[in-house]
Amino acid sequence: MITDMERFDNHRVLVVLPHPDDESFGVSGSLAKYVKNGSRVTYACLTLGQMARNMGSPLFANRITLPEIRKEELAQSCRAIGIQDLRMLGFHDKTIEFEERELLDGAISALIEELGPTVIYTFYPGYAVHPDHDATGAAVVRCVENLPAERRPVVRAMAFSRGCEDIIGPPDVRVDVKDFVKQKVASVQSHKSQFWVPELKKASQKELEDRFGTERFWTLKFD
Repeated sequence: MITDMERFDNHRVLVVLPHPDDESFGVSGSLAKYVKNGSRVTYACLTLGQMARNMGSPLFANRITLPEIRKEELAQSCRAIGIQDLRMLGFHDKTIEFEERELLDGAISALIEELGPTVIYTFYPGYAVHPDHDATGAAVVRCVENLPAERRPVVRAMAFSRGCEDIIGPPDVRVDVKDFVKQKVASVQSHKSQFWVPELKKASQKELEDRFGTERFWTLKFD
């Protein structure tokens, strides 16, 4: 089990997720911790979540305006976390599982070649509930598998499907992000068209740390 003893400095972090807001609840605290310790973080967001049904509460978006709104919300979330490099890859929401592998894998592999990440964060294929999540994680796995063993970065995955720990076991990485709940809450609140969580404004620091203070990951194995 890796906890606070893990080094968060001198990493080149690549995050590959399909939707604006995917970064907020699961990994934003860890990313803020990397940034605080001098690591460089690139977030590759595959889509703009343009097929989402939530349009804000009270309603302020529509099907036409939503892509631009979600683009700005994503940029705001990245600023809150401190992410230095945001890439919007332009794939279409809710179609990642149907994308041509050559196109999808090619885009992710090009980023790996360009950035040389030491660690990649994505979703655990098959255990991340949404088809886009699973397809994104599967694409990352294919790309890393195709690398020579000595060039493979560490791949950390988020899983949260019901009963997943009974199948894949418990997470091997737990990160204490209590010092970064401010950034995490700001990331969540950036996505106003997706989340309306007024209770967060009234929550005490202790309540926020209890709710958001730990993030968990599975380190994927190759070979």
